[in-house]
Amino acid sequence: MSSVFYYEPFTDFDRLFEEAFNARTGSNNQNNAQLQRSSRASNVIHPKMDLHEDAKANSVVASFELPGFKKEDVHIDVHNGRLTVSADSNVSSEKKEEGYVVKERRFGKYSRTLQLPQGIKDEEVKAAMEDGVLTVTFPKSAPEMAPKKITIS
Repeated sequence: MSSVFYYEPFTDFDRLFEEAFNARTGSNNQNNAQLQRSSRASNVIHPKMDLHEDAKANSVVASFELPGFKKEDVHIDVHNGRLTVSADSNVSSEKKEEGYVVKERRFGKYSRTLQLPQGIKDEEVKAAMEDGVLTVTFPKSAPEMAPKKITIS
């Protein structure tokens, strides 16, 4: 049985390509301006994710990069067979030193969703976080959902 995972590697690439293309061609029609406004309004950052299949343990491990976040800041939801990892960043710091001021800010919503194999129960999903890396582990497929071979008589 194969599992479907939603992977969106080109989300930021598409946006950057559109901006570069529009700047080069001088394209400023109303549709492009409207598209740009809507893409900025839904400014969701997709954390990088690695998927690894552990054949011995019959499980899948998803690792999400969430640097600077504590486990209390991260939310994991399972709904309709989809696992969503999300976090909101509202960090602001200021440092004054010998005549200059350094202000750093990080604002945004981080979110990533992936499709779980059929038959996974919520209690089978395990999560741990260490050094800004969230690791979520779940079985590849429930035993009752494993494919069965039928012999032709």
